Amino acid sequence: MRLPSTRALVALLLLGPLLLAGGAGHAAAQGSAVPLLDVASWPGLAERDRASARRFLAMNLPRALALGPNGAFGWQAGGGDAAAVERLALESCARRANGQDCQVFIRDLAIVGADRPWRAPDPPAGARLSSWNHETVPDGRFLWWGPEQARGVLVFAHGRAPGSADSRGGQPQGWTRRFNNAGYDVWRFDRHPNTDEAERADGWLRGDLAELRRRGYRHIVMAGQSRGGWNTLMTLGAPGLVDVAIAIAPAAHGQTGSANHARQLDDLRRIVDAAAAREARVAIATFRNDPFDAEPDARAEQFRLLGTKVGALLFLDRPDGLEGHSVGAGIPFNDRFGPCLLRFATSATAPTRC
Repeated sequence: MRLPSTRALVALLLLGPLLLAGGAGHAAAQGSAVPLLDVASWPGLAERDRASARRFLAMNLPRALALGPNGAFGWQAGGGDAAAVERLALESCARRANGQDCQVFIRDLAIVGADRPWRAPDPPAGARLSSWNHETVPDGRFLWWGPEQARGVLVFAHGRAPGSADSRGGQPQGWTRRFNNAGYDVWRFDRHPNTDEAERADGWLRGDLAELRRRGYRHIVMAGQSRGGWNTLMTLGAPGLVDVAIAIAPAAHGQTGSANHARQLDDLRRIVDAAAAREARVAIATFRNDPFDAEPDARAEQFRLLGTKVGALLFLDRPDGLEGHSVGAGIPFNDRFGPCLLRFATSATAPTRC
């Protein structure tokens, strides 16, 4: 496994407590803190409330955080339109401020309510990798570090929606933001629904990951949900392509009863047999009552076998309280397992459980 560079490790040591609390901290190469992530500098925010602020920073967009008098604050994230999110953040702050006025301090990736406003830089134009039917592209809803300053890159692959529904452009799952706050660029692996077959996508993905390595990313984390998780596991057939693979509810054969579903276990065995990334760390999450997983016990046996062929395995096998195929995209999964996934990917010794 390729570990982060010496420069990045120095930054990690300096900001370790923040990273372990949820990934909300990263030093730029020049040593200056990113204002958005430096919760200790937010005006009027009490020290006791910093843990809540860091939790806010691990949430997906749209999001808003408001500050008020006497340390009052409130935030909202993880769903709804931007105007509603902002209104709810202000209302939450006003309740703590006994009805006094609050102001929005953070809107998405920008500090707006301060003497020195700050806005995250956009990814550079032309960075994307693409063909006629797919693209691997930096997601502008995440902080951009760039290959030279980043600790690494996380590439997230979406699932394949039923029929001709288009999943391109969907926001990567919320737990990926912990990696972003810890200094990883976040890219999406988007595929056109009319040509999105597993084997074809595997070829695109292998080429793009190799190109990201050539561009200077030292540590490559491949992650995905459903079919994206299945493609993530397929990358393990190429030694050195990824340093970490994170597959959330991996699937590629439709729901129980579909024509292709009977092949799922045999195809998974082929992925396990072909695995050659002996230094890679692999995390897999499966969930109860997942209609795309008709043989959970048999699949769990294959996932554990995969663990004997890679550098480390973290298997979140049907954790209590989380059910369904898409639960990995929710805030409860992010709260419960997001910090552990970050530790698994970045710590000197990979944890075997959360």
